[in-house]
Amino acid sequence: MDELKNSRRVIITGSNGFLGQKLTDMLVEKQQVQLCCTSQGPNRNPNTKGYEFVQLDLLDTEGLSSLIDSFQPTHIVHTAAITSVEICEQEPEKCKKLNIDVVSTIAELCRSRDIHLTFLSTDFVFDGKNGPYDELSPSNPCNAYGQSKLMAERAIHDSGCKAAILRTILVYGIIADKNRSNLVLWAKSKLEAKEAIKVVSDQWRMPTWVDDLAKACILSIEKNATGIYHISSDKMFSIQEAVEEVAAFWDLDKTLITAIRAEEIGQAENRPQRTGFILKKAKDELGFQPTTFLESLAYIDQQFKYYRK
Repeated sequence: MDELKNSRRVIITGSNGFLGQKLTDMLVEKQQVQLCCTSQGPNRNPNTKGYEFVQLDLLDTEGLSSLIDSFQPTHIVHTAAITSVEICEQEPEKCKKLNIDVVSTIAELCRSRDIHLTFLSTDFVFDGKNGPYDELSPSNPCNAYGQSKLMAERAIHDSGCKAAILRTILVYGIIADKNRSNLVLWAKSKLEAKEAIKVVSDQWRMPTWVDDLAKACILSIEKNATGIYHISSDKMFSIQEAVEEVAAFWDLDKTLITAIRAEEIGQAENRPQRTGFILKKAKDELGFQPTTFLESLAYIDQQFKYYRK
């Protein structure tokens, strides 16, 4: 991996988010970029040193433009978004403003100021009928969230800015902020508490360890990558199988896990059934190397000792 240069100045949007906090911590640890983090609310990252934090509503275009002009980034990593399928369906105008219009604004600001943009997208740009997918596979979202991300991708392309679009799948892992949960932490917590859980058995994904995704963002910065890249692990699991792996790793009671079908919880039509990615392009061009799901659980177990001490 090429070393980041001190001349690189990076803004992370959505820095209170799961990926945002992990990426912040990784870049601070490298100590090779000047870093500015921004989120709509006050900083929730327990690690507050080694970077500048600016509270900012990204809908405030003037404030966003002012921040960019004052910090003068060479790179922006745009992680902020509404990721809830349900909220995107229920509040289409809010979804459009945050997931499409803000991206279009940031892309234009990057183009006019020669800033490299890394944008986070999703496997939900696909309908899940023909997974796993490569970057050239036809997109066909089955929900408003996936549609908003696809339109944001197109806005970036149309802007002409230098940009890498990183699509990812079902991100999991652990960060210092205890309020951030995900499939692995949820399953582990419930099963440790001896609580019965219901898990979808007929949807398949290649889950993405948040550390791997943050590393992919750093590779995008280092290489000034352009184009679309698929970032995930490289083994397909049903959601049920992934949760059973969690139970097995931490020696928890699998009999507490009940399989349900997506249609039982209203997710048969608005969630893709089988996604998954072909990672060849990311491996060849970025040098991305995914961590296996089982290996990542071992790392997470070690990180628990650090983050929850």
